Amino acid sequence: MVFLSVSYYIFLAAAVMVYYLLPLRFRWLALLAASMAFYVRLSHGRKLFFAMVLFSYAMGLFLYYMRKNRAEKRREEGGPRAPERLLFAAAVCAVAAPLVVTKNGNFILESFLCRPGRSFIIPLGLSFYTLQMIAYLADIFTGRIEPEKNPFHYMLFISFFPQTIQGPIPRFGDLGRQLLTGRRFDEAGFTRGLLLIGWGFFLKMMIADKAAVVVNAVFDHSAMYAGFVVFAAGALYSLQLYADFMACVSMARGAAALFGVQLAENFNHPYLALSVKEFWQRWHISLSSWLRDYIYIPLGGNRKGRMRRYINLALTFAVSGVWHGAGYKYLFWGLFHAAYQIGEEITAPVRDRLCRLLGISGDSLLRTVLRRAATLFPVMAAWIVFRADSLREGLRMLFSMVSVWNPWILFDDTLLRLGLEWKEWAVLLISSWVLLRASLLKERRGLELWDWLMRQHILFRWFCYLGAAVAVFVFGTYGFGFDAQAFIYGGF
Repeated sequence: MVFLSVSYYIFLAAAVMVYYLLPLRFRWLALLAASMAFYVRLSHGRKLFFAMVLFSYAMGLFLYYMRKNRAEKRREEGGPRAPERLLFAAAVCAVAAPLVVTKNGNFILESFLCRPGRSFIIPLGLSFYTLQMIAYLADIFTGRIEPEKNPFHYMLFISFFPQTIQGPIPRFGDLGRQLLTGRRFDEAGFTRGLLLIGWGFFLKMMIADKAAVVVNAVFDHSAMYAGFVVFAAGALYSLQLYADFMACVSMARGAAALFGVQLAENFNHPYLALSVKEFWQRWHISLSSWLRDYIYIPLGGNRKGRMRRYINLALTFAVSGVWHGAGYKYLFWGLFHAAYQIGEEITAPVRDRLCRLLGISGDSLLRTVLRRAATLFPVMAAWIVFRADSLREGLRMLFSMVSVWNPWILFDDTLLRLGLEWKEWAVLLISSWVLLRASLLKERRGLELWDWLMRQHILFRWFCYLGAAVAVFVFGTYGFGFDAQAFIYGGF
């Protein structure tokens, strides 16, 4: 929600102004001061945050010096010794403990201890900066990086305010030096940052929050709906989640770009993927790569045979499910994705043989459409379980979707009774078409919409800028009187 407030952009403008007024070698101090002010002002978990920062900083140094002092012995003995591995494991467990306790506390209290009245409060950004710290310690332990000696430099890396709440999840080797090296003002980069922020507003207000009206109406009263209504709600939730999460990441990347800092791209148009495996190479890329590098590969990855690889894949996606939330539905969601990827691999020869028998070539448009449909449907089915109130309710909704035949709801006024009038439906459909065109532009030409726009004539650019701003203001969430919804991934 913070990215949509006027006060945030006043704060951002002040931080940018101070940043560029300072000499280059002091500009990182402006980022640190802004990040501290931002976090202290918004977070109810300040003490835990600072304790975790100090602990992970100290453990990073300790692991490094222990590793350095035993370098000769490790070369002779062929790898880290048991005390080092135990120390590293203990450090990771200590850093992960607050996340595990707060994420699972409510689930344990309600499911096993029957105390639904009590709850754990999850500190702001805990899910994201915990993974940052674990990656930092792991990279030191494996020798990929050296630890940051200056505690204030390390604190800036963890707390950099555009990305600390909802990602993307940076690596120290990618982001650390950028923050500490004063960046000179670059007009093109600054303009690109403003366009990314504007794109985030478009995605949030013109797509995500409008789709949310129908999604909430169906999922909050799911027992009343079945068949094509559930299918429509599932499709809209898939769209809402994508637009919502990409909106907050675009705003974070745009805010960072105003300081000359490049945050990693977190999405690569995942709904154009041709398999669920490829979907995860395009969706929440910073989390997917984190799971690959710090869970899947350490478990053995592809190195120990097919069956072991399948087990590693299942464990990795189980961790992904638990990271998103406590409860059986999140675990099911993660394992479903693992099972579908395994099924894709096992059935690939059969599907290829069937396509050859039917005369469908591997690079034909029909084969591409079929592969995308075979990817989108299971992804959407998993999102329905993910969004439902419980695993039982999610499975019931999936069963009703395939057991009840009521396609006429697409042609009567059923969808109009779910919260959006025809004008708002028109805005949602047109905005979704713009998103699709932007995705195809990147897919076919490797060019982002804002980069394409910056290449156009100045008059055309400003016509688009002003037109987009007016459209978002008039037809967006606020224009139709709805309150902007909180960003979905802020809850994870």
